[in-house]
Amino acid sequence: MKRLSALILILGLMIPAAVCTADMKWFSLKEGMEKARAEKKPMIVDFFFGKGCPRCEFLQEKVYNDPVVSGKLMADFVPIRVDLTRKLNKEEEELGSRYDFKNDCLLLFLDSQANIIKDPGGKKLCFVDKVDPEEFVKYLDTIKARKDVK
Repeated sequence: MKRLSALILILGLMIPAAVCTADMKWFSLKEGMEKARAEKKPMIVDFFFGKGCPRCEFLQEKVYNDPVVSGKLMADFVPIRVDLTRKLNKEEEELGSRYDFKNDCLLLFLDSQANIIKDPGGKKLCFVDKVDPEEFVKYLDTIKARKDVK
């Protein structure tokens, strides 16, 4: 009986840890836009290089790997990653060109219809540089709280 109780306790402690460290599920642009429209969720679109890019490495390590950020993104948004290490397809190229990304890193917040989300003052919510995880969470909360963003 003691062994069973100990096993249940150990499993109970391991499951939340596994959930908190789960990797984010990233979607392709096409797949993510379809999901966003169907679920009426806003999107975060990251034009991403990965290894060797200080901005991308920072976002991955300090922002996306943060359990609060990844939890909010997976629950309230559709995370989309556009891989800039390969040739972009027509849709990816058009979206990037719309926001003058010049084949460089770019982070966009879009509604479910692929319109850029602006803050209440009219400023576009997009980043071409690093963003602090706490600041990022504030943006996510701001977008989630808005009634006009679906």
